[in-house]
Parts: sequence; structure tokens; C-alpha cells
Amino acid sequence: MNTSKYFFQTLIVVIVSGLSFLAFKTFLPKKIFTESKLDSKNVVVDSLLLEAIAEDEGEVLEDSMAKTVIDYKVVNGIQFPPETFEEYTGNQYLATFFEKLFQLETKKEGNVRVAYFGDSMTDGDLIVKDFRTYLQEKFGGQGVGFVNITSESASSRSSITHEFSGNWKTQSYLKVKRPSNPFGVNGHVFYANDTSNVAWVKYKANKTRFASELPRPTLFYGSSSNKEGKVFYMSGADTIVKKLTPNKLVNTIALSEGNLKSIKVNFKKADSIPIYGFNFDDGKGAHVDNFSNRGNSGLPIGSFDVATMRAFHSKLDYDLIVLQYGANVLNYGSLNYGWYEKRMTKVIAHLKECFPGVAILIVSTADKSTKYDLEMKTDSAVVPLNTAQKRYAIKSESSFVNMYTLMGGDGSMIQWVEQEPARANKDYTHFNHRGAKQAANLIFTQLNQGYEMYKELRKKRKKPAAPVKKDSVIVNKDSVYEE
Repeated sequence: MNTSKYFFQTLIVVIVSGLSFLAFKTFLPKKIFTESKLDSKNVVVDSLLLEAIAEDEGEVLEDSMAKTVIDYKVVNGIQFPPETFEEYTGNQYLATFFEKLFQLETKKEGNVRVAYFGDSMTDGDLIVKDFRTYLQEKFGGQGVGFVNITSESASSRSSITHEFSGNWKTQSYLKVKRPSNPFGVNGHVFYANDTSNVAWVKYKANKTRFASELPRPTLFYGSSSNKEGKVFYMSGADTIVKKLTPNKLVNTIALSEGNLKSIKVNFKKADSIPIYGFNFDDGKGAHVDNFSNRGNSGLPIGSFDVATMRAFHSKLDYDLIVLQYGANVLNYGSLNYGWYEKRMTKVIAHLKECFPGVAILIVSTADKSTKYDLEMKTDSAVVPLNTAQKRYAIKSESSFVNMYTLMGGDGSMIQWVEQEPARANKDYTHFNHRGAKQAANLIFTQLNQGYEMYKELRKKRKKPAAPVKKDSVIVNKDSVYEE
């Protein structure tokens, strides 16, 4: 065999291919894979987001905040040091939340509750599960909090086993602008409208730390003229039947005062009664509700009914609201996120009306990588979106966690995907379970650092802080377990 002949032929082919690539490189697209508006089959197009882009297209907000130093006012004798825009955390705005943690830690009094809203980054209780564990490890508390009646991510949720019948009618704030009844705090409302077959839901505790049982399962449901609805479930060898009394905007019924390993609840003649979900907590320590929706930009939260949210708040008594969005806002072909900044500023103002006095924490977009010129790099939209999120956090007096910076900044998603063991998936967007735990740790660590600084500032204040008092419109009472 004449090997030298084949060698030179191969060498010529390689040289010609290389020269051809260099000659035609300028005509090739910058991204090998073109991006559609939303390319995941599981992502729901948020019409509010599309409308916001259309209305504000081309508007560029003046970047007057980049060199701003953020000074804080003294609140209850507490004043955090000024911060630059670059290193903004806004811990000052968590003062009421920190005071509740302080009372819980030092006097074992009260409890704290967090509503954690997010997108597919928190799907299946990712990040939130570990964030909840870190809080409960330090401040006590048992249970996974509020869980939907049905969920698209139920099968992937590891913190609880969640099953349900297939005949539930569901309305989501991602798909319906004018629901039959107001959405619940989870952004959903469910109906057992199948009169031929019983609609049911089943929850089973897993071996999750601080959630190996279902503490005092409590059903949340809304107002209806239907007074015939009932739920029934097994307790040992007995069948327990409880009547639903849908007289208020938000009603609760406790199915057990103790802890259960599992419970299956059947709904009878409950059609037209808005059903929201179940709460599982022991009423002590820290509790975190995961309200994640795939494809959510955060804008649908603006559709919450104020009176209904205040009714939820009167029962669940939130102390902190976390908003973690961004993954579904990156792919719209623009690097100008003024439209998003403006809309989310309004969303946060609306949330403050729904939940008066509750602190808000914004968690920014994580790093995401895209292939440019055959090389994976941080997507060009990440930094502009991150900046917009920080801007509306400052404008709305919210705290801010810069997830992009904390995970390493430019090119960090590539490292999270390619290092062994991997901490993110091959889509270069989402964390895996290992990465989600680390992300939760990054969020909790920044929060805890702010809390420890709060305690130091508290020692130095001139007079004791007044007791935490929320808006007088809300009548806070521990009625989560009321029937």
C-alpha cells in the first residue's frame, strides 16, 4: 500500500477545507444555532411579555444609575452602610424580615414564611428545596409548605411525592387573562368539575430532611355559591368526610392536626368551587412555598387580585417574597431591557399592594452560554438583563442577589456544565440537582451575611426596635389551620 500517497491526499483535503472555511467565515451566521423566541416545548409563551416588548420597542432608558451610591434611611435604629450600584445587595430593605429571624432565633417566638416565585430554574423544587433546608436547619420548622393540586413538574419533585387524577380543570395565570375565579397565590385555580368521576389528589412525604412527614395538611379553597361540596379521605380504617364552606374569598380546612405520612383526598360535588392547594407546615420555624412555573417571565404576577392575595396573606402571613426570573426573558433578540425593567417595577409595586409590609428579594438571571463562532460564550443578553434587574430592584427598594456574579460571572455557566462533577445541564441554562444546591447555598449565604450584619447593627442602635408591624389593613392571625 502506498501510504505516502494517501497521506498527501488527506493533507491537501485538510488544507483546502481550512482555506475554504476562512474564505467563507464572514458569510456564516454568528450563532450556529439560530434561536427562536422560546425554543423549549415546555415553555409557555407569555403574552404579557410579548405585549410589553411591542409597546416599548426601541425605547432606551438613560443609564444614570451606574455611578449612583445608594444611601439608606435609618429604620428602627438600623442603617446599613451605603452601597455602590456594582455591589448592591439592598440588605436594608430586609430589616423587617431580619428582625423576625432574630426573634425566632433568640426567643423562639413566631415563625417566618417565604413565598418563592420562579420559573423553570426552580422547577420540581430545585433551589427552593435546599434554600428551605438551609433556613430550617438554622431556624427550625418542618414541612414543604404550599403545594398545588396539580403540577406539570410533580413527577420531578423530590421533596414530596405528588399524584392527582387527570380530570382536574386548571387555569393558570400564564395562559388565562380572565379566570373564572381569582388565581391563588400559586398563580393557579383548579376545579373538580367532572361529575361522573371523582377528582382526587394524593401527597406522600419522602425522606427529605425536615419534610419526612406532612405536618397538619390544610386545604385552601375559594368562594362559591355551591354549598354541597365535600372532601373525603381515609384515616386509618375510617373514612372522614368534611363539608366545604366556600363563604370567603379564601377558606381553609384542616384535615389533620397531627403529622401524616401520606394522604389521598377525594372531592365530591365540588364543581365550581375554586380549589387552590394544600399547605404542609408545623407552624413553627421557617417555611418556604415554591411557586414555580415553566416559561414564566414574572410579568403574570401583575394579574393577581389584590383582595384575594390579602386574604391569602392573612392566613399564611408572609415575611419575604423572592422573585427569581430571567431564563425566559433572554431569547427575544434585543439587548435593551428597558421594557422589562419598567414592567417589573410595576409588578413589584403591585405585589407590595397585595402583600403590604412584606420584604422583597430579587434573584437575578444566572449565567447562560450560547455558541458564537463555534465557541461557547456567555450570551450577550445576560449582562444587560442582569443590569435591568438590578435597576428595578433598587427603584422598588428590594433586596438583590446577583446570581450571575455569585456563580462566577463571564463564562461561569461553561464551567458549571463542563467541570466534573457537572453542576448544570447541557443546555447551558439550567442547573442540575448538584448545581441547584450550590445556587441555593449562594442565595442563603448572602442572606445570612446580611442577617449577621443586621445583628451587629442591632447591638449598636440607640433604642430598641419597635415590634414588627405590618399594614393595618391586614389582620394577621394564625388561622391557617382553621376550619
